[in-house]
Amino acid sequence: MFGIIYLILCILTGMEAVGCLFPHRIAENGNRIWVILPAAFGTGVLMFTWAVYIISWMFSVCAGAEHPLFYGNLIVMTVATLVLAVLFKKKKKIIFSVAEGMLTRKWILRKEIILFTMVTVFVTWMMFYVFHMKDGILYSGFSVFGDYAPHTAMMRSFSRENNFPTQYPHYGGQDVKYHFMFQFLVGNLEYLGMRIDIGYNLVSIFSLVGFLMILYAISYRMFRSFWAGAAAIVFFFFRSGTAFWQYLWEHFRAGNLAETLRENTSFIGYTTNENWGLWNFNVYLNQRHLAFGLLIVAAAVWIFMEWLEAGCRHSEKGIEWIGKRIFSKEAWVCRNVEAAVLLGVFLGLTAFWNGAALIGGLLILAGMAVFSDGKLDYAICAALAVFFSELQSKIFVSGSVMSPSFYWGFLAGNKSLIGVIGYLAEISGFFFVGLAVTVVFLKRKERAILFGFLLPLAFAFLVSLTPDINVNHKYVMISYAFTAIFWGWFMRESFLMGKTGWKKWAGRSVCAILCLCLTLTGIYDYVIILRDNDSGHRMTVNMNSDLTDWLSENLHKDDLLLTPEYTMNEVTMSGVMLYCGWPYYAWSAGYDTYYRADQAVTVYTTDDQDILRETVEQEKITYILFEDGMSFESQECREDIIRETYPLVYTSEDGRIRIYETR
Repeated sequence: MFGIIYLILCILTGMEAVGCLFPHRIAENGNRIWVILPAAFGTGVLMFTWAVYIISWMFSVCAGAEHPLFYGNLIVMTVATLVLAVLFKKKKKIIFSVAEGMLTRKWILRKEIILFTMVTVFVTWMMFYVFHMKDGILYSGFSVFGDYAPHTAMMRSFSRENNFPTQYPHYGGQDVKYHFMFQFLVGNLEYLGMRIDIGYNLVSIFSLVGFLMILYAISYRMFRSFWAGAAAIVFFFFRSGTAFWQYLWEHFRAGNLAETLRENTSFIGYTTNENWGLWNFNVYLNQRHLAFGLLIVAAAVWIFMEWLEAGCRHSEKGIEWIGKRIFSKEAWVCRNVEAAVLLGVFLGLTAFWNGAALIGGLLILAGMAVFSDGKLDYAICAALAVFFSELQSKIFVSGSVMSPSFYWGFLAGNKSLIGVIGYLAEISGFFFVGLAVTVVFLKRKERAILFGFLLPLAFAFLVSLTPDINVNHKYVMISYAFTAIFWGWFMRESFLMGKTGWKKWAGRSVCAILCLCLTLTGIYDYVIILRDNDSGHRMTVNMNSDLTDWLSENLHKDDLLLTPEYTMNEVTMSGVMLYCGWPYYAWSAGYDTYYRADQAVTVYTTDDQDILRETVEQEKITYILFEDGMSFESQECREDIIRETYPLVYTSEDGRIRIYETR
C-alpha cells in the first residue's frame, strides 16, 4: 500500500516539475500527453527518490539510526503530501497544470491509445515472464539472472539492511562504483511493503513504456505519421542483423535446419559475445535501469528539438547556413535558461541511475547543438549535468569512476576501417549502414537529428571507459533505439510510394522485404528469450529461507561475509556484504577482484591457523561461510582449520551450509 502511495506521489510531484519544462502554448507537435506523463514519472521519481536517499543517509550516518529508510520515507512523503495539498488548494488543478495542449490531435488519439495499450501489455507480460514470484519462490530466467544477481543483492541491501554509506554487495567493504539508484528505488518499495518482483517489474514497465511513448512522440513531431512511430517501436523490439540469415544458410547446408530452429535455446551470432544477447530486446529485460535513463534523455531531446527547429528554420543554404549556426547571435543567445537548468539537473541526477544513458544523452544533445540556435542553453544543461554527475562520483566513489582511453573498433575482429564497417553491418544488417541512403531523402532538421542520434554509436567504437569494453554495447543500443525512428519513416514512405499501378505494388514490396530483413533476426532472438526463460530454464531462490533471515538479522552494515563465488541465491538475497561474490560483476564495475580471489583462496585452503587469522584480520572478514563440497577458483577447500580456529554460529536446516564468526 505505501509503495503505491509512494509512486503516486512521485508522479504528482513530477507533474509539477514538468509544468516548468513544457510551454503552455499549444504547439502542433502531436499529442503531448505521450511526453508529459512519462516525463512526470521520470522527474518525479528522480526528485523523490534522491530526497529519500539523502535523508536516510543522514539519519544512518549522522544519527546512527538502525532503520534510516523509515525516517527518509516518513519525512519526504509527509512533506510532499502537504506541499501538493497546498498547491492543489491554491491552483485547484494540480494534475492539470500542464494540461493545455496535451491533446492537439484527437483524431489519432484512439489509435495511439490502442498502440500503447498493446505495448504496455506486451512489456508487462515479458517483465513478469522473466522475473516473478510464486508460492514463496523467486523465478529468474536464464537469459537475465546473471544481471539480476548484483541488482537484487543491492535492492535487498536497502530493504533488509542499512547500506549507508552505500557499498557494492558483491564486493563489500569499499565504495560503490556502479550506478545503484534504480535498485535503491526498488529496495525502498520493498521496504514500504511491495513485493520485490512487483516493485522491480512495475518501475521497469513504467520506464520502458514511458521511453517508447516519448520515442513515438519524437517520431510524430518529425514526420507527422502515426504509422512511422508505430513501426519505429516494432524495430526497437526486433533488431536487424545478419545472424539469422547466416544461421539459416549454415544449417540448411548441414541438413538439420528445421530441427535446429525448433530445439535451439541459445542466442545466435557470429561476432564476439553476440551469443550473450548484446543486441536484442533481452538487454532491456536484464538492464532495467537503462530504460529509465533513456526516458529522461528522450524527454530532454524532445524539449531541445525546439532549439534545433529554430536553427533549421533559417533561410540560408549550405555552408552559409552552417556558418550562421556558429557566427551569429541567434546561434548562441539563450532561448529558455530555466528549462536548460532544470534539464541539466535532471540529467545530472541520472548519473547513478544509468551512467551510459547520461553519456549517450549528452552526446545526442551535443550533436543537436551543432545545428541549433541557443547553444548557451545546451552548454548550461551539459555543465550542470556534468557537475551533478561529478558531485555524486566524489561522494560515492574513492578515486576515478572512469578511465577514458582511445579504443578503436570496439569488438570488431578486424580493426581496419573496412573491417569495422563490416562488423557493424554484421551485428545490425543494413540498419546503420543503410541510413546513409536515407540521408538523401531527409530534410535539414531530420539530418541534424540523425547526426546527434549517431554520436553514441561513434563513441562506442572510439572510446573505452571501463576495463570491460563489452559495456560499450549500450551506446550502440542507444543509437539503435533512436535511429529506429528513421526506419519507421522509411517504411511508411515506401508503403505509400505510389497510389496506383506498379509503383504502388513496388513500394509495398520494398516495404515488406525491408521489414523482414530488419526484424527476422530480432524475432528469432525473441523466440530464444521465450525458450531460455521458460519453466525449464529458470533460476529459483527460496524467499522464505531460514539462511536469508539469519543473515539479515545477525549481520550488519560493517560485517563482511566470505562465501563461495555466488551469483544469486539465498545468501545474496539477504542483502549482506560479500567479500567477493561472482567476480565478473565486480570486475566489470572496476574492482580489483583478482586480489580478493587470492586472499579468499588462502582462507579456504590454508593449513596454518596463523596465516588464516592474519588474512582474515587484514581483510576485515567477520564471517566465513562454508558449503559442503565447495571449491574456490577451482581449488578444493578445507574446513578443518576454519573449524578449529573460529566458533560455529549457524548451520542450515539441511546441514549443507555452516557459518563461522571470526570476531
